[in-house]
Amino acid sequence: MLQQGGPTMGPFRATRLWNDLIQVFRSGMPLKKHRWRVRLYDNCFTASDAVDWLHDHLRANINFGPEVTRQQTIQLLRKFVKSNIIHEVRRKEYKETVFEDDGHLFRFTRTSPTKVLQPSSVLSSRTNLQQSPSKSQPPLTITNLQQSPMKVGKRLPECKLVMKTITQYDIEDAWKTMTLASLQKILGLSTLEELISSEKIIAKHVIHNANNVNKNGIVTLLNKEEDLPYWVLSAMRCLANWPNRLDDGLPSYPGFERDVFKSVTDYFQSLPEPLLTYEYYDLFTNVLGLYATDSSCAQDALQLCCMMLPPSNRKKLHLLLRMMSKMENNEELNLVDGISTRQLVLQTFSRCILSCMQEVGLDEILAMRLVTYMMDNYIEILKVPEQLRNDVEQRIAYLRRGKVHIKYSDEENAYAYCEQVSKEEYEKQKLSNSQDAIAELLEGIIKDRQMPVKEKRKKLRQFQRAYPNIYAKRLPTTASEAELFPEKPTIKQPMLSMVKPFSRRRNNMRY
Repeated sequence: MLQQGGPTMGPFRATRLWNDLIQVFRSGMPLKKHRWRVRLYDNCFTASDAVDWLHDHLRANINFGPEVTRQQTIQLLRKFVKSNIIHEVRRKEYKETVFEDDGHLFRFTRTSPTKVLQPSSVLSSRTNLQQSPSKSQPPLTITNLQQSPMKVGKRLPECKLVMKTITQYDIEDAWKTMTLASLQKILGLSTLEELISSEKIIAKHVIHNANNVNKNGIVTLLNKEEDLPYWVLSAMRCLANWPNRLDDGLPSYPGFERDVFKSVTDYFQSLPEPLLTYEYYDLFTNVLGLYATDSSCAQDALQLCCMMLPPSNRKKLHLLLRMMSKMENNEELNLVDGISTRQLVLQTFSRCILSCMQEVGLDEILAMRLVTYMMDNYIEILKVPEQLRNDVEQRIAYLRRGKVHIKYSDEENAYAYCEQVSKEEYEKQKLSNSQDAIAELLEGIIKDRQMPVKEKRKKLRQFQRAYPNIYAKRLPTTASEAELFPEKPTIKQPMLSMVKPFSRRRNNMRY
């Protein structure tokens, strides 16, 4: 069933929507008994009833929205007929059925073919997104720096703190990594591997689109051969400003603007692939699903997606959307009778902007909906996201921080290598290193000659209570402790015995 509580997200979104829509239509479309001329037919429905039911369902569904027109619904039902999902009750084998919005009777076929999702085994291998510095993977365990067996006796290279040199590869990787990480966060997906291969994203395109824009925000191209031909630019400028500010030298006759529009249409429809490219189809349709719940997040996601486009495609897209926006707001421009300019430009250029290499049933409706949103918000969507620029600057600043590198000696062929140790060895090293540091602290207290004796005794007692094993190893007996505090010499007793005889003589003299 099509999701009513939230949009359909994930890879192959259009195919899954097509399969779900078939199931909903088969289970929800009312079937009745109808009479055609003199005969009754069971379990069938009229073409008009099918259009009414499916149109209401598409407009109410969060994956499509109220922008779906009745004519688009009729085109979708024609694809149902072509895919042998429904057929006319009085069909003839030699005659092709044409679905119209009328009273002809249709019924479901016995089997309802659904499109098969692309198996994951054929997906190209993709690299995992690198995490930001604050969410980096935990470091490996301590490694031993050892000499090569062939260089026994050689002095180990000296390790120094040096600044890491930032290469062009580091800069490109930072732009690519932060773009994908930001997009993944907005879409709320655990990975983008099923939507786009990170290997197919060219970091130079992102950097060019961010740093080479003119005052109007339109990307500038280094290779002018990739730019729009001059006559196309002139024709687009003519339509965008009709009937004012026409280029000098252009003819003027009744119906001239329609010929100009046809020339622009022929150019864009002759491009080898849509401006959003076939590779990004799943990505953009998933962003369209996000628009159904949060338009602001969809706008941010589209900004990032458009940053990954080739610069020539981004510029053509920008100019085309701007022309379409100006044409739909021009009340003096009337190209086709009975149809608004807005509807005309959307029907004409939607498939030039977004389409799938392998045709699916809902491709046209999805393209129309996405292009409508992009035309109405192209100014914001095609801005360079400042948050992305800030994230990249922070990433590069992190890479420029000091790193410990091995400084090799000048001696020829002197080198060292690192060997990973086990977890048990790591714990043993950690305990040994900490105990050595504590033992050094005890030794410092013992050898401090400036420390008063009373304070030294106090510190040693505190150390003995805190680390009895280390203390016992250094001072195992009371004799060893006594050596630290030699006894002071005592006053001799005979000197005090002279006082009593003297006092007796004084007493005798008084008598």
